[in-house]
Amino acid sequence: MRSTLTLVQGDITAQAVDAVVNAANSSLLGGGGVDGAIHRRGGPDILAECRALRAGHYGRGLPTGQAVATTAGRLPARWVIHTVGPVHSATEDRTALLVSCYTQSLRTAAELGARTVAFPAISAGVYRWPLPDAARTAVTTVRAALASDPTAFDEIRFVVFNDRAREAYEAALAEG
Repeated sequence: MRSTLTLVQGDITAQAVDAVVNAANSSLLGGGGVDGAIHRRGGPDILAECRALRAGHYGRGLPTGQAVATTAGRLPARWVIHTVGPVHSATEDRTALLVSCYTQSLRTAAELGARTVAFPAISAGVYRWPLPDAARTAVTTVRAALASDPTAFDEIRFVVFNDRAREAYEAALAEG
C-alpha cells in the first residue's frame, strides 16, 4: 500500500498516530507552542526521557535539524519525535536545516517501526518561517522521501492549527 498524505486542522496532541513530531527547542525540556502543548498533555514521562537524553548523548541539547524519539506519555500516540527547526533568517538560507527536520524525523519514525506520523508546521510559529514556504518545504520534502520508498508509511499527516496554515498546506499539496 502506498503512503498517503493528509491534512488535518486541529490539535496535534489529539492525533491517534504511531508518532507525533514535536517542533522542539534544543533544550528538549519543553517550551511554548507545539512543544509546550506536547509536554503538558503528554505528562511527566516525556520530560523524564528528555532529561535522560540531556544527561547523556545530548548534553548540549539537540542540534537544529536533528531528531530523537521518546515515549508519548499520555498522548494517544506511541512515540514523540523531537526535532529542532531553524529560526528563519532574512540574510541566510536555512532551508537545508528545515528539510533535515522532516527527513530525520521520517528516518527516526521508520527506525521505530511507525506506520503513521503527524507533523506540525515546523518553524512556522515563533521561529518566524514564512508559512507558504514552510508548507511547501514540508510537503516537497515528505513527498521526496516517500518517492524513494512509497510503502514506508501508511499515512503522513500534516496537522495545522488555524485557517491560514490550512490554506498554505492545501496550496502546497495542490502543487504536487
